[in-house]
Parts: sequence; C-alpha cells; structure tokens
Amino acid sequence: MQYDYVIVGAGSAGCVLANRLSADPSVRVALLEAGGADRKFEIRVPAAFSKLFKTPYDWDFTTAEQKEMGGRRLYWPRGRTLGGSSSMNAQMWVRGHRADYDGWNLPGWSYEEVLPYFRRSERRVGSNHGAVYGTDGPTYISELRAPNVTTQAFLRACEEMGLTRLPELNGPSNEGFSPTPVTQDRGRRWSAADAYLRPAMGRPNLTVLTAAQAERLLLDEDGRATGVEYGGGRRVSAGKEVIVSAGAVGSPHLLMLSGIGDPDALRAAGVEPRHELPGVGRNLMDHLASAVMLECPRPVTLAGAESLGNLARYLLRRDGLLTSNVGEAVAFVRTSPEEPAPDIELLFAPAPFVDHGLTPPPGHGITIGVILLQPESRGRITLDGRDVVIDPRYLTAQADVRRMVAGLRRAQEAFATTALAPYAGAPMKPYEGARTDEELARYVRERSETLYHPAGTCKMGIEDDAVVDPSLRVIGVPGLRVVDASVMPMLNRGHTHAPTIMIAERAADLIRGA
Repeated sequence: MQYDYVIVGAGSAGCVLANRLSADPSVRVALLEAGGADRKFEIRVPAAFSKLFKTPYDWDFTTAEQKEMGGRRLYWPRGRTLGGSSSMNAQMWVRGHRADYDGWNLPGWSYEEVLPYFRRSERRVGSNHGAVYGTDGPTYISELRAPNVTTQAFLRACEEMGLTRLPELNGPSNEGFSPTPVTQDRGRRWSAADAYLRPAMGRPNLTVLTAAQAERLLLDEDGRATGVEYGGGRRVSAGKEVIVSAGAVGSPHLLMLSGIGDPDALRAAGVEPRHELPGVGRNLMDHLASAVMLECPRPVTLAGAESLGNLARYLLRRDGLLTSNVGEAVAFVRTSPEEPAPDIELLFAPAPFVDHGLTPPPGHGITIGVILLQPESRGRITLDGRDVVIDPRYLTAQADVRRMVAGLRRAQEAFATTALAPYAGAPMKPYEGARTDEELARYVRERSETLYHPAGTCKMGIEDDAVVDPSLRVIGVPGLRVVDASVMPMLNRGHTHAPTIMIAERAADLIRGA
C-alpha cells in the first residue's frame, strides 16, 4: 500500500512522528511496530516495570562477552510494544545538561535551539514550576504521589554532603540533587503511546500496524528509499520518506540488513552492500550503572510493595508504594573539579534493585546507583548473518573505571550521613562493602549493569563517521531518515527518553519543512 511516510518503530520517537506528521490530513502515514498492543496491566503500574522484562513485551537482548567485565554477557531489555521502551522504563524525565547539546556542536542542535522542542513536548502537572517546563504539551510530567520516607532521607543526605538542592531538575544545569520528575498521570505510567499515539489513532490518514517487524528497507535503482519489507515479505511504500525509529539497536540493524553500512562487514555477514556508510553501528554508548546496596532495619521500603493491601490502594486510589518509579531521587555530581559538568549520577531507590528487579528482594533494603554519564568507551552493533550483535565494549577506557570508583565513594559517603543512618544497615549482596580502590574497581567490573540508555549508533554529524546529517537524513540515501537515540553524537548527562522525544519533535518540523 502507498503512503507518504512510513515510520519503522512505535517507540518514543515513532509515536511522536506518527502524531505530528498525521496532523496534516493531506498526507498518509503508516507506523510499523514489531511488537503488539500495550494493554498489559503491568505497563500501567509504575513500580511493575521489571515484570515486563523477559516477556513478549521485551526484545530481551544479550550483549557479546565483555572482556573488561569478566567475560560477562549483559542483559539488555528494550521495549517491544506500542510506546517501545517508554512503556517499560522507570518514567524518569531527565533532559540533561546545557553542555550536552552545546557539545554536539551541530547547527540547529544547541541547547537554546532544542529547548523549545523539550517545552513543546511537556505538560508539567501538580504544581507551579515557573518557566522551566512547557505547560500544554502531550507528555505529562509530575512529582511522585507517595515518595518513600527513605527517599526524603536521601535528599537530606545530599544537603548534608554540601550538594545543591535544585528547585527543578530540568533547568540548564542539573548539577545538584532533586526528587525525580516522572512521566505519570495521577499515579499511572504515561508513555509516548499515551501522550502521542493514542490521541492520533482515530485519524483516517494514520495506519498503525502491529506484529509488523521490518526486515529490510526497499531501495530503487538509484538508491532512494521507497518503502519497507516486513512480516515475512509484505511491503509498504513511501512516496515521500521512510523514517527509521527502531532505536539504538534496531535502527543500525535494519540499515545493515538493507545493505547500508561497511561493505566488507556486510559481505562477511552475507548481505549485499547497497550503499557504503561505515559509521552505521559504530559509536555505541550506554550509561553503565553500579550500586551500593544496604539492608534497611526499618520495614518501610518497596520490598513490601506487592501486598494485596498495596494493590488495592493502587486500584482504588492510584496511590501508595506501587506508584513509585523505583528511582525516586537523583543527584548529579562532579567527581573532580576538572570535570566541566557532572560526570556521575547518584540514583536513589528505596528498594534493593538486584538483577534488574528479576530477583525478588531478600528483605528491606535501599540502593544508591552510580551511573557513568559520558563514557569514553565505545562499542559497536554488527551482524552475525541476519542476527544483531551488541558489543558495548564497556570499561575499555580506563578513565571510565576511575570515574565509577569515585562515584561509588560518593554513594558510600551519602550512606554515612546522619540523615540516612537510621535506614542504612549492613551491606546487602551482591554488594559486600568494598573499600579499597582495587576492591571497588573489581566490583565495578563484576557487578555493573546497563541503565538501559544505548545511543549513538547512527551518529548525527558532518564527520566521516556520521550516518545522518544535522537534518537526520541518511547520508547518500535520498528519502531516508533516522530519528531516535541512535543519532545522538554523545550521550547526555541525564536519561535518554526526554532527548529522544525532543529529537523527534524537531525531526517532525524538519520533515514537514523539507
């Protein structure tokens, strides 16, 4: 069937594009999603997101062996449903720092130029927050309805450590501490599908196809993108553009399956090259996380969140422990004065978050996650036949280990404050109280995991390794764009959901103006 625009992937970016492009009744838009509908109850319940891991709503990726992490293969959950990862994330709306976007050094993408697109997407609800946020966008951003008592203690601990209390986390600088702004509507998850896709699905010019996994892009004899082959050989055509929004794993994977990438690598995988673009799949970055976990001597944490009483409280009033996003507060810190902006995030969880939440907590505990914000290590997405290979090459840059160790020391410092003392007990496995730099470095290598923020694999830029130009057009392939976190030249000092929404909002303007 013929459309004007065909969008691959109904994640954060794809939902934005489907809404904004179909707002013009004169164009026809098709949105392809490999997964199914987002009707599962656990999608709606904020604290239940880990219940979606390793289910049909998850791509359930595993990395290649990580040499610098004891040869481990790390689990990478990614959303496979309407809303994509925004339907199974921790709902944190964290734009990052002004220096992130200025540091991209690309026309149209400075902080001042992207700020209106953040604000266009936002609707801050619940209290007056001045001019920081937008007020009438589709993405609901709120405070947690029932923050944990231990979270309040963490915020006091940050103050005790001399950190700056931020009136709002999402101003130009996020250096300091704050409760986490969350994408929730009165205690219920508010995904990109809720914000953007559902309001547009009644439009006669928007077709949403689920269980429609893209297999390759269709290119004509001149190399122009003309459509997508999906679901076992079915085809859909695009008269104007094909827009790939399949994420930092899926987007480079689809380009390579279509013959766009490094020709030698494509031939080695059995794919006929169609267009040489060596940067496809390179520049892979992710936020790596380690954690200090302690037993909590008081039974006040989320370890008891799944009781019948809490479930009833959520169903009847949308209140209580199940409204927690788990990552209830954050602090962004510099581990040395030489850092130009925060290089570590301290993420507080009023629960022992072990094994991605897949392992039931052994008892009450609290966690401070330590997140490396701008890793120097770079990985790559490649092919093994038609299968995707994810190799983030974590900790191959020694500076990443140094910063993680310094971050763990800041987490230990927080637990040693007077504010957290009533809730900070003995070390809780897998954390065993490492103290020396050598012990902490070994712990980082043996126990760190992804914070679910892969980016950079279809890099935007003007250098030789760029995949898309500053208008997000795939270099040398007319009629094709990539719009998602894969285009980020460098990871932001925040989380990736908010900037992905921003990128898609700006892309919609670029596409409509083309």
